[in-house]
Amino acid sequence: MPSFLKRIGLDTFLFLLLTMILIAWLMPGPGSQDGFFTLSGLAHWGVSVIFFFYGLRLDWQKIREGLSNVRLHMLVLLATFVYFPLLVFGFMAAFGTVPSVEALARLASDGLTTGSNGTLATGLWLGIFFMAALPSTVSSSVVMVNIAKGNVPAAIFDASISSLLGVFLTPLWMSLFIVTGNESADFGQVILSLTCQVILPVGLGIFLHRWWGAFSARHGKLLSRFDQSIILLIVYTSFSHSFAANMFSGLSAHTLLLLGLGLVVLFFIVYGTIDAIARLLRFPVADRICALFCGSKKSLVHGTVMAHVILADPALAGILILPIMLYHALQLVLVSAIAQRYAQRVARSVHTDSQQE
Repeated sequence: MPSFLKRIGLDTFLFLLLTMILIAWLMPGPGSQDGFFTLSGLAHWGVSVIFFFYGLRLDWQKIREGLSNVRLHMLVLLATFVYFPLLVFGFMAAFGTVPSVEALARLASDGLTTGSNGTLATGLWLGIFFMAALPSTVSSSVVMVNIAKGNVPAAIFDASISSLLGVFLTPLWMSLFIVTGNESADFGQVILSLTCQVILPVGLGIFLHRWWGAFSARHGKLLSRFDQSIILLIVYTSFSHSFAANMFSGLSAHTLLLLGLGLVVLFFIVYGTIDAIARLLRFPVADRICALFCGSKKSLVHGTVMAHVILADPALAGILILPIMLYHALQLVLVSAIAQRYAQRVARSVHTDSQQE
């Protein structure tokens, strides 16, 4: 199965994520129970451990080495945290789907039912905007840039800084919808939860990197497996709450297909814009590859754990995760194909240069 999934451009982790959703649909009971000694409680504390290990693995020496290419880093960060969210917000405004307080209340009470006066569109667009506000991936961005023969050190820097900034910027973007009218008290709870579950663990990990950084590097694969296990648990519990509350009762295969096509269009708009700006700024090919792959990708890891932290209602987390899961699958397929084409182009260019010499 793993080799088959790789041949079609997917990975084993995505297959396991889909399996968790299926199990949540068949058996939502264990994952929908709340309390300290439950699967939801374990997922809650697992978020803090994930971000602690993330801070522990941050290599500040590599980050300092990558500071010189300012134009490239600014393009990636602006595309990730400014252009992408504003683009989606523009589409939301154009289609009249910017969530109001009333629409969010209906979403929490009715779920994704087609008969609740636009609640389906509200939920999906909110998930798409959440996806747009997320940071870039770390591992897959670096891997794809490496395959395409791009600037790998710059990719490591951009992906790492993006993930770190996402801890603060993603909740800031989502506050447009979380805090509205008299809901400032709820947003205060979000900030408190974010500080305890995310910011403090990341800071502690960064502080201990000097002593435990080598340990985290030696056991990188084991820690990555732990991260993936917690994410699988979060996906299961989030979708269990959603299925138990009938949140997806109005979501059809046709709607999922339209969502997938829309995400593909969104990917190519962002990808094309970054490519045009990189060419306008006369970036070398290696830097352009880094900007394209780091600026157009979104992190499923951060999306999964952030949804668990930001939303007070666990049943809504499944709705926020759905678009990023679909985008994650699509970007793996699309970026893998693009990376292979860039690698072949670079190989042909090197071969031509050697012949001329």
